[in-house]
Amino acid sequence: MDVMSQDKPIIILDFYGGSGAWSRPYRDAGYDVRVITLPDYNIFTASCDNESLCFPKLSTDDESMRIDISDIYGILAAPPCTEFSIAKNGSHRKRDLALGMETVKSCLSLIWHCQENGRLKFWALENPVGLLRRFLGKPAFTFYQWQFGDEGIKRTDLWGIFQAPKPTHSVRPETPYFVKQYRSGKKNQFAWSAPNCPEWAKAYIDSQPDRRAALRALTPPGFAQAFYRANR
Repeated sequence: MDVMSQDKPIIILDFYGGSGAWSRPYRDAGYDVRVITLPDYNIFTASCDNESLCFPKLSTDDESMRIDISDIYGILAAPPCTEFSIAKNGSHRKRDLALGMETVKSCLSLIWHCQENGRLKFWALENPVGLLRRFLGKPAFTFYQWQFGDEGIKRTDLWGIFQAPKPTHSVRPETPYFVKQYRSGKKNQFAWSAPNCPEWAKAYIDSQPDRRAALRALTPPGFAQAFYRANR
């Protein structure tokens, strides 16, 4: 789509978008991207009618963000994965799946409302492979980050209505980044811990209480670009 030739705004909503890494290719291409994320906005406080969505701003006394549903072209959603994470198995902290699902349902409720009352072209909800499959069923698409040339081994699920991006790599690289070689000759195929921080995201990452976790949560740029090319 040539967004510059459109008479009306072409809006992409990025729910729980954090740094806005997933929607960044859309912003760079001229789309009107709205990142709905803490601490400024909370999906739980949104209200809607047949014509618009309204997101009250939490951090200041500024006006709420009101968006015409007819202008919303696509929705990206990345609700927190903490309660669904496989890594939480064996943790001393008890899971709160009901709390985790509240964030998912808040995203889906707004997506459904936009589908019913607007012209939504695509939507996608992302989470690392984990217990969310028990609630949403088989995902529409699952990928490893390295399949798009990114430095990462995390498997990620996508649910929604979208065109699946085409992977650019079919063989996982055997570089020191991905594979740690021990003196014994044994290899650790899961040596990856955190990707390099892109320059544009440093201010956001440095503001987070857990920098490593924030880095791991960044949508990798190769995948973001491939998703954009398939859904524009």
